Amino acid sequence: MKLTQTHFNTFTLTTPLYYVNDVPHIGSAYTTMAADAIARFQRLQGKSVLLITGTDEHGQKIQRTAEELGRSPQAHCDQIADGFASLWQHLNIQYDRFSRTTAPRHEAIVNEFFQRVWNQGDIYLSQQQGWYCVACEEYKEERELEQKKYCPIHTNKALEWRDEQNYFFRLSQYQKQLETLYQEHPDFIQPESRRNEVINFVKQGLQDFSISRVNIDWGFPVPCDPSHTIYVWFDALLGYITALLDPEDEPTLENALSKRWPINLHLIGKDILRFHAIYWPAMLMSAGLSLPGRIFGHGFLTKDGKKMGKSLGNTLDPVALVNQYGADAIRFYFLKEIEFGQDGDYSQTRFIHTVNANLANDLGNLLNRTLKMAFKYFNGCVPDVNGEDIPKDDALKSLGLTLADTVTQAYDALAFSEVCTAIFTLVQAGNKYIDDKAPWSLYKQGKQEAVSQVLYSVLESVRLAAYLLSPIIPNISTRIYQQLGYTLDFNDQTILATALSFDIHAVWGALPANQPLQEAQPVFRRLEDAEGASS
Repeated sequence: MKLTQTHFNTFTLTTPLYYVNDVPHIGSAYTTMAADAIARFQRLQGKSVLLITGTDEHGQKIQRTAEELGRSPQAHCDQIADGFASLWQHLNIQYDRFSRTTAPRHEAIVNEFFQRVWNQGDIYLSQQQGWYCVACEEYKEERELEQKKYCPIHTNKALEWRDEQNYFFRLSQYQKQLETLYQEHPDFIQPESRRNEVINFVKQGLQDFSISRVNIDWGFPVPCDPSHTIYVWFDALLGYITALLDPEDEPTLENALSKRWPINLHLIGKDILRFHAIYWPAMLMSAGLSLPGRIFGHGFLTKDGKKMGKSLGNTLDPVALVNQYGADAIRFYFLKEIEFGQDGDYSQTRFIHTVNANLANDLGNLLNRTLKMAFKYFNGCVPDVNGEDIPKDDALKSLGLTLADTVTQAYDALAFSEVCTAIFTLVQAGNKYIDDKAPWSLYKQGKQEAVSQVLYSVLESVRLAAYLLSPIIPNISTRIYQQLGYTLDFNDQTILATALSFDIHAVWGALPANQPLQEAQPVFRRLEDAEGASS
């Protein structure tokens, strides 16, 4: 078993390749916002990052959906894939590769990988009997069926009985190796609740799984038997490898794996945990490839405490949501208010309250009032103070000095809510600090040096907060930085790599003395509780 990491200064992560049976939903957006925040934080630290997303486009479900809509499968896939790419642009997702499983280059990778596993003796032809969920594209084991003949995930979808010849992958051969993997690398599956779920499932005994289908046209033919089509999940998981190819590369496994394999992090929803945490590592073991570093399965989203669904009429349209409120507000709410890994809820009232309280009141208002005093007392410049001159026991400096370490650990653990809590502890302390110190009174008393130190400490704390929040709210952070006199944009990856060094900007005290400031402008306008965000 090979579990190795990529080069020290690179970081590669993936979202799932989203299934194109329907337009993007809020759950897909949630995963991708989290992935983008991780990628941005890794870029802040100076790493060469590759964020892979894309679409999974084969299988019977796609074929049937396209037929029902009167489209060809390819036309359907093209339309839905464009919808995902468009939403990612709206949400300010900076992905590096968009992997589509219908791409010709992908077929070459699938065929070569299939041949490796075939040569290993891990594929054989046998009879498959069982209940099949077209929505999951998966045979269901008897132990999973809460109600006979209905899928435990798609509870309103009747299962179909299948009795056909399929090619199988010898998953059972890898049970002991998988158990050793989970034991020796406890961080391979996260959070712990997902790890325990996988371990318990594997303990009950693994069965070989079917990796081909018959009577389906929409997919790649099995190389050694074109009367069979490769199973959609076998094909889709390999989309992560195809995405590693540079545009000019010949599509071979050697080329795809040469620079960035193994992937550091697969970010997924918990509903596809088994495919990623059991099937995928076993397939890689069979092909003699190293395993990814970490698989993190996050929870499901509800709305007002209820499961979302078209039948309930309470779906949350991510396109309407971002058009109504803007990307930063959406990103901030979902990453701050939900403990990543647990199930989480969207409430319109809570959303409006959270973003207004934190972004408009706490952060925006603190910057606004301090800038106005800087213009009034220091001719629109940062006071002539060096961060090192502020005493270490200063209320803001003492918090700021350890903030980067705390936040880095939280980002690395994918604990976005902890990131936000730690940063807003400093922001809220800044509001209290300015009230307690009352620089306007100090100014009237002629205590100019004290006024300088107070305003510098607050402006610097806002700057540090904006820097560390930039992976989550890049547009607001950019507006803050620009009002503090920087000509920087947190969406510009070239600038991140050159002018926004983590070693300098993540340290409290980096704001240059006497730097000219911009006039105060609202960095986040309060939201009104308007209807129309859901459909």
